[in-house]
Amino acid sequence: MQEQVKAIQNHPLDNVATLFDTAKAETLVMVIDKKGGSSEVKVLNDIPFGHKIALSPIKVGEQVTKYGEEIGIATRDIAVGEHVHIHNIDSIRGRGDWTKEGAKK
Repeated sequence: MQEQVKAIQNHPLDNVATLFDTAKAETLVMVIDKKGGSSEVKVLNDIPFGHKIALSPIKVGEQVTKYGEEIGIATRDIAVGEHVHIHNIDSIRGRGDWTKEGAKK
């Protein structure tokens, strides 16, 4: 029997969770929150250890939230269970090409 892959949702506002292991497409990931609650999300594509999985649909241009903080903007629509990484988000942290108002210089 194979152990189920787990992930953690660090903050109630997060729309992504971080995987504790590699997850293959079509498997179920158990998402644990800080209060000990859990839910399952079906993986849509292979996701490496430590990467993010979408917990809710994220439309292009919407923020990606982790630790209750905005970490990026979706560059295309992201479905629940999809791998969330540099191929579908644009990071807004540590960049010098954004103004305080959030627009690119």
